[in-house]
Amino acid sequence: MHILENKARGQKDATLHELPDDIPFPSSDLDAAWKLLERCPSAAPTPLTKNDALAKHVQVGSVWIKDERPRMGLGSFKSLGAAYVIASDAIKTGAEDLSTALAGQTYITASAGNHGLSVAAGARVFGANAVIYIAQTVPESFADRLRDKGATVMREGDDYEASMAAACKAAEENRWQLLSDSSWPGYFDPPHKLMEGYLALLRETVAEIPNPPSHIFLQAGVGGMAAALASGARAAWGQDPIIVVVEPEAAPALQASIAASKFVVTSGPVSTMGRLDCKEASLIALKGLHRDADFFATLSENEVLDLMADFADEGLETSPSGGAGLAGLICASAHREMLCLMPESSVLTILSEGPA
Repeated sequence: MHILENKARGQKDATLHELPDDIPFPSSDLDAAWKLLERCPSAAPTPLTKNDALAKHVQVGSVWIKDERPRMGLGSFKSLGAAYVIASDAIKTGAEDLSTALAGQTYITASAGNHGLSVAAGARVFGANAVIYIAQTVPESFADRLRDKGATVMREGDDYEASMAAACKAAEENRWQLLSDSSWPGYFDPPHKLMEGYLALLRETVAEIPNPPSHIFLQAGVGGMAAALASGARAAWGQDPIIVVVEPEAAPALQASIAASKFVVTSGPVSTMGRLDCKEASLIALKGLHRDADFFATLSENEVLDLMADFADEGLETSPSGGAGLAGLICASAHREMLCLMPESSVLTILSEGPA
């Protein structure tokens, strides 16, 4: 594990160089998505559990795990993102029958995992079409899951970045609505709204956890979930919680950018933390985490893979991506002093998806 302290935290004049001025900060409105989700029959809160065995193992007072595996039957927190954007679009039409409110519209994206399922499911509910681009490396079993949700699946390129480029081109050529979970110059509104959807899981946590956590460990790919929850956590609990962002060693897009104080495109081998294997950060996420996160940590493949069986034994079966935040906490116990992990600390982590 390599840990970088974010020297910009708490400095009002700290800036990221060479970035557009119009990048928005992530939303911190915990109620926006919840008001819409209350209207959805399948939008039950996910479990928040206290794990005493893990707390004892890492020598802290408590470990709280927000379990997103049962979220809306799609198996991940991503259910709250794209589907929230599409639902918002449907409501804006004013249609009496929301099931056909978006008939004739097409949403397109690239996905290495659960974001595509959220786009496909949201489009189907409101009568729209979904086109999902995936890389050649994505398993056919995932492509079948997308097709089961009614999506048209296209394969393009050897990695996520190549499939996203293809999706952007198809969106422009066909005048389809691009719905990415990342952001870049000139593309901010859809991902900003999408990230706001993730705040629903934090609202549930705030309502249930007995006391504000002292530490929050958040896994990150492009950084959408981490930035949204960090922004929401600051709004709910102020500046006290120490927020640690966890990335694969093979894809340290956020850590590298924070270290350079500017956007950095990283490179590296394919990571088994596939959902987090993103070599470029979302600009909205980078701006938000530059303000809100205290530390950026990277994990090697073995540091995560070696813990998968232990997680399963604890009833926390997940993928290397879904368990990366929890793995980050366990590995961080070797850096207790740096992260101010104390016997009385209360830690919040997110189990972001089920097993691959």
